[in-house]
Amino acid sequence: MRNEISQAQQQTEETFGFKWKKRDTYESPAVQQEWKRWLFEKYFDGDPSSLNQLLSSERGEKKKILDAGCGSGISGELLFGEHLKNHHYLGVDISEAAKVAEKRFTEKGIPAVFEQCDLNSIPEYYGLFDVIFSEGVLHHTDSVENSIFHLSKRLKKGGKFLFYVYVKKAPIREFTDDLIRNALTPLDNEEAWKALEPLTKLGKTLGDLNIEIEIDEAIPFLGIEKGTYNLQRLFYYKICKAYFRPDYSLDEMNHINFDWFRPHNCFRHTPEEVRTFCFKAGLTIDRLHVEESGVTVIASK
Repeated sequence: MRNEISQAQQQTEETFGFKWKKRDTYESPAVQQEWKRWLFEKYFDGDPSSLNQLLSSERGEKKKILDAGCGSGISGELLFGEHLKNHHYLGVDISEAAKVAEKRFTEKGIPAVFEQCDLNSIPEYYGLFDVIFSEGVLHHTDSVENSIFHLSKRLKKGGKFLFYVYVKKAPIREFTDDLIRNALTPLDNEEAWKALEPLTKLGKTLGDLNIEIEIDEAIPFLGIEKGTYNLQRLFYYKICKAYFRPDYSLDEMNHINFDWFRPHNCFRHTPEEVRTFCFKAGLTIDRLHVEESGVTVIASK
């Protein structure tokens, strides 16, 4: 019997079930290459040997990996790669994306088990895990703090908890994020996807200009530091999220904007708050990597 979930989590389930079924919006070589680069950069400073060390053991035992909020499984696949064939991988997701992940892994011949459930209600019979990976997921739950606390209970002593959560942005960006998110609320997923396309096109227009501007003096109340900025990136980080990469299609860029604006649960925290959440969960932070987009953590129990 399925556990009861909040209305916000039900909307999360519907949102990501819809998004991850659009496989043509995230499976191109361009998207996967950049995604993999970003994952390794923020978790391991771009050094694959650090992942090898994390998954190694003195006796060569297989490790149990939990992908908490696996979506279509693409983040876990890109980060762990061939290691997935040598360890036990469980992917759980609140949405039907778990079925998409299962299909994708089967197509690629990657051994894995998938379960559709709330990541705070993973069946006890799966036991404890050596590695818990939760990439861009915890901020879509009802509470980042509670999710870190509950997941840490499923981590073995000495295990590693890898996760990424959104950080608070500049004031105007925070305002427009919530403005657009609220405006999309009455729409269904297909309508919301279409409604974001003009914003995505604006991001492309700004990006195609490829203009740099100079900010001669910091503007603290807008969260803008002195320096040289690409116009699109300045708009993206300080005004409104309108993603752009020259090698992505409009649908691929719209996928990223939809991922941000559509979920009702989309919490942002300061690095200090994330540190506090880990401390309360009995975790020791080994790595805390802060970018304008978010905070990446590797923590030990």
